[in-house]
Amino acid sequence: MKSRFLIFVAASLGFLIVCVPTFAHHGNAAYDEKHPITLKGTVTEFAWANPHTQIYFDVKDDKGNVVHWSCETLSPGKLIRSGWTKAGVKPGDDITITLIPAKSGAPVGFLNKLVLPDGKTLGIEELPPQ
Repeated sequence: MKSRFLIFVAASLGFLIVCVPTFAHHGNAAYDEKHPITLKGTVTEFAWANPHTQIYFDVKDDKGNVVHWSCETLSPGKLIRSGWTKAGVKPGDDITITLIPAKSGAPVGFLNKLVLPDGKTLGIEELPPQ
């Protein structure tokens, strides 16, 4: 009976060791959800790829210096269901983007909403991964 219990405990610990990194990947602890920001910038790259689509864009700060930003969003499949297309965002597009910034202060964030030059708004169907 004692050996069955030990096997159960060992198997449970093994399961947790394997699964915890998976849960950690989908956390949003790096982002400051309480203080979203809106930026105006120019797209430099739109990386339509799994597991998360990325938008890279340049923003001029108060002194006129260019800051290179990166914004993570959902997978292409989820974006398609929200009305996005692979060709919907292009390098050179002037955008207004609302994102949840990194707590570290780094110029990265998680997308809430994107407004394209023609006024079209693209959002996401769900909140950042929890």
